[in-house]
Amino acid sequence: MGKLITTTKPLIFQSKLLCFSLLYLFTTLFLALYTILSQSKCLFRSSPLDPIQDPLFSYPSSYGEHKYAVSTTRSTCTSPIFFSDYMDVVKEIKNLIKDSSSAEESSALRYMQGNAESFGGNLSTKARFSYFDHQIDNTQVPCGFLKKFPISDSDRIAMEKCEGVVVVSAIFNDHDKIRQPKGIGGKTVEEVCFFMFIDEVTMKGLEDHGMIGRESREHKIGVWRIVKVAKEELYESPAMNGIIPKYLVHRLFPNSKFSIWVDAKLQLVVDPLLLIHSLVISQNVDMAISKHPFFLHTMEEAMATARWKKWWDINALKHQMETYCEHGLQPWSPSKLPYASVVILRNVTSYAAVRIGMASIGEDVPDSAVILRRHGVGSNLFSCLMFNELEAFNPRDQLAFAFVRDKMKPNVTINMFEVEVFEQLALEFRHNLKNKRHESLLSTSTRTKRAHPGFLYVNATCCSKCQKYLLTMWDQSNH
Repeated sequence: MGKLITTTKPLIFQSKLLCFSLLYLFTTLFLALYTILSQSKCLFRSSPLDPIQDPLFSYPSSYGEHKYAVSTTRSTCTSPIFFSDYMDVVKEIKNLIKDSSSAEESSALRYMQGNAESFGGNLSTKARFSYFDHQIDNTQVPCGFLKKFPISDSDRIAMEKCEGVVVVSAIFNDHDKIRQPKGIGGKTVEEVCFFMFIDEVTMKGLEDHGMIGRESREHKIGVWRIVKVAKEELYESPAMNGIIPKYLVHRLFPNSKFSIWVDAKLQLVVDPLLLIHSLVISQNVDMAISKHPFFLHTMEEAMATARWKKWWDINALKHQMETYCEHGLQPWSPSKLPYASVVILRNVTSYAAVRIGMASIGEDVPDSAVILRRHGVGSNLFSCLMFNELEAFNPRDQLAFAFVRDKMKPNVTINMFEVEVFEQLALEFRHNLKNKRHESLLSTSTRTKRAHPGFLYVNATCCSKCQKYLLTMWDQSNH
């Protein structure tokens, strides 16, 4: 008789659970690999061919400069931007700086001089708004510096010597870490100035970590020149002191032609020369700023500011919005063009424009953590008017942005680029953990003021001066 041959299934196939587990594993790996390889990036050629590889500064382990990173990766990109060749960008920007015409200097703004109790003069509403129309008027514009900006003479001289591109940031009350930019080319270190403004509290923290000497008069950490500001002579609010370098950068660096403001919570990961060239010079605009990821209308940002206690005086927020509504603030609509985002895809060699894109959010509300400027009449006037509004109300600059932009003359041209681009040009980190003692002192001095019972009423008549704005905004939201 023949021998009966029996076959058995391989062990791997005898367990249904094991089979399903392996199928799930391989499917997940495939999808993950597909997502990584097919992900559309928003930045093309985002670094020089020879980026600096060595660390720009060796941090002590106790400092923890890269703790608490915030994940903001998006899986798609609808409006990518292209960068030119790094060396071509360096040459072009150097030529632009060299060829700055005397005509531009003759048409520069003239600034108000004098002495005042506050750095900006605490102007009345009527006085502030009288400077919005500057088309043919050579009137001196109020733009801060009505008190001396309290820094050392050596720092002031160094700032005046910066004649090209300057990157500026600030840390007050030891609120953030100093982080070095990444992906920058060797020529960038030679051509770009990096300045970090700090106060005594932040300075002490750096000294405690051994990052700067206690006896030195001039300080540098990596690419950043550290400028100590005596905040006691300025504002009680650290945020308002940070507004000075953020919006008056053209006055702090009077000979610079371009600037980039970077919030200290961010680490720049794209070469600043490439950013200036692609987002400002190539677009032929006065400034570039990211759209807000969630809000379209100014009032939405105001409501969020009150809801999440981003500013402690709710009645003051109400007064600010009513002031703007009374003087013509309107919700965002396409009729406000040409202030839509202009994102032009350019071929790296031919610079042929192939598309202009506009997104549906952020047109009246920016994310102002990064601001790129070409220093000229448009951006300088905008910055001065913004600073005056922030001193008058609060340092929440998103609330005044659309009103100043829409009301000022001559108009400022702005490239409001997409959030997905912003998320790839900088890494975001959380603020430092607050010192409990400082937090308790702050909470007792700036407790949140609730809105009074008549928040929506004026002279017992419903509703506020922003009623028309709100009705229009809500009507748009329902269509």
